[in-house]
Amino acid sequence: MCGIAGIFDTREARSIDRKQLDRMNQSQFHRGPDDGGIHIEPGVGLAHRRLSIIDLSNGHQPLFNEDESVAVVFNGEIYNFPELTGELVAAGHQFRTHCDTEVIVHAWEEWGEACVDRFRGMFAFAVWDRNRRSLFLARDRLGIKPLHYALLNDGQLLFGSELKSLCVHDGLDRKLDPRSVEDYFALGYIPEPRTIYSGVCKLSPGHTLMVRQGDSSLRPRRYWDVDFASNGVTDEAEAGEQLMAQLEEAVRIRLISDVPLGAFLSGGVDSSAVVAMMAGLNDDPVNTCSISFGDPAFNESHFASMVADRYRTDHQVGEVSPDDFELIDKLADLYDEPYADSSAMPTYRVCELAKKRVTVALSGDGGDENLAGYRRYRWHLYEERLRSMLPLSLRRPLFGTLGRLYPKADWAPRVFRAKSTFEALARDDVEGYFHSVSILGDKIRGNLFSDTFRRDLQGHQAVDVFREHAANAPEHPLSRVQYLDLKTYLVGDILTKVDRASMAHALEVRVPILDHKLVEWMAGLPPDLKLRGREGKYLFKKSLEPRLPKDVLYRPKMGFAVPLGSWFRGPLRERVRTALLGPRMLDSGYFNPGFLRQIVDQHQSGRRNFSDPIWTLLMFEAFLRRQQGN
Repeated sequence: MCGIAGIFDTREARSIDRKQLDRMNQSQFHRGPDDGGIHIEPGVGLAHRRLSIIDLSNGHQPLFNEDESVAVVFNGEIYNFPELTGELVAAGHQFRTHCDTEVIVHAWEEWGEACVDRFRGMFAFAVWDRNRRSLFLARDRLGIKPLHYALLNDGQLLFGSELKSLCVHDGLDRKLDPRSVEDYFALGYIPEPRTIYSGVCKLSPGHTLMVRQGDSSLRPRRYWDVDFASNGVTDEAEAGEQLMAQLEEAVRIRLISDVPLGAFLSGGVDSSAVVAMMAGLNDDPVNTCSISFGDPAFNESHFASMVADRYRTDHQVGEVSPDDFELIDKLADLYDEPYADSSAMPTYRVCELAKKRVTVALSGDGGDENLAGYRRYRWHLYEERLRSMLPLSLRRPLFGTLGRLYPKADWAPRVFRAKSTFEALARDDVEGYFHSVSILGDKIRGNLFSDTFRRDLQGHQAVDVFREHAANAPEHPLSRVQYLDLKTYLVGDILTKVDRASMAHALEVRVPILDHKLVEWMAGLPPDLKLRGREGKYLFKKSLEPRLPKDVLYRPKMGFAVPLGSWFRGPLRERVRTALLGPRMLDSGYFNPGFLRQIVDQHQSGRRNFSDPIWTLLMFEAFLRRQQGN
């Protein structure tokens, strides 16, 4: 696990500024405190920070092939590198190390751009080929590892693991992208491929980018996409056996490490399943850790303890204060761009706890998206059945009117929030799902933004992001929204959160449920084996019954929650007013000052619950403050 950065001259082989490259590299020191390296030659500079995991004494990067015509900087893990090494040695390639990094340079020599098709793992890397005068960037299929890039006006291409590595370069234009601001306030994160800056992009998951000297055009190429076509398995018992076997294999290949290894154990189904598999593959007790919350409504630690006791893990529990708001400013530094998932705070703490004993931790991320664990999937299918009864031309005026007239009932269980249901039924399936996952709905964003900013958007709406992905999505309504989440929420929110929080502590996190072979197989399951009636992850839970307590398998999902509402009325009351109603926000040109005051006043008086909009605004203000150097 590492941080990579680089500068590539797309026009000619001009000299590279070593000081600029060194600043880019040092900005990511936290990602790789064990080692660092820089290589510069005319037209290209490569930089690397290393967190040593495999072959600790070797693996210094940039790493070259035998004649030093090919170099690579790499962040991630290639889990099938032993098999690929054998294949490449048989083809005549000579290896000097036992690390997975060296596989990439020889795979490039042997297969060129198609090398990514052979890799099984999480990765972001850059290959410099001196003979071809080309730079090749690649990102793993699911987007577990990040990669940013920007083309400067002088023809230099910058790239780096984190946005901060590009921001320290003097030549980067840090003009904000209005579309990204709209996307952020709708979703709480900025979806790929955009960043908060108009001139910087994220390389999308499952994409590569080939750049050659003399050609400054940037054309990312998709090399992989998840296909929801049937995998041929329809029998429930057979499907369950195959699912457990594939999960066990995905876990097994992620246990290779030359440093201490453990797992996050939240007490949820996914992390518990991973720990159960690890325990079956290890003779020694598994190192596990979890976070305890003071509020029993959000405290899963006793479920984690049930699993830890069953598998005799070496379990550690850390308690998070309900008033852990000292992290707010740190989050702005970690994420580099506005990011509004408040569960980043307990995620940061659990990574901090894990790092005290291990350098590698396995997580259960990806289960909800791939096996239909979110409650919103159930609601979407319910709404789709209702939508199918009337054409959109009738639904939009009928339910749109009812949605406007019906009183808002945030306090009520969703089944009784007819306003939300009416608003969803007035939309098509993509609009409806977007509406269900939005942090700030269309109406709130319409009131929040200034007239000037709305003109700057030039018609862009955050739902456009979903529509672009929907063009490639499968037809089945469940598979369709799973696909949308894989392309947006999973990579933009969940994986971003885990990467930045773990790397802040130089901790590597491996995600077996996002093994691409397992993801492909799960996508091909019949939808009713994923969501049956009211039970999400149906097949997964049934298959795990011999391995996990039913109290763990069949209980309401909790997740990492933060008591934002009480914070903003209590200890953070004045901070909220100062931040949201201060000159930085009011003079930014983005917002309607009257509506900002309305949000703050109504929340703090107890008339409305605006905790999510306030948090989203607070994190945006923290970003602006950091942007302005305050």
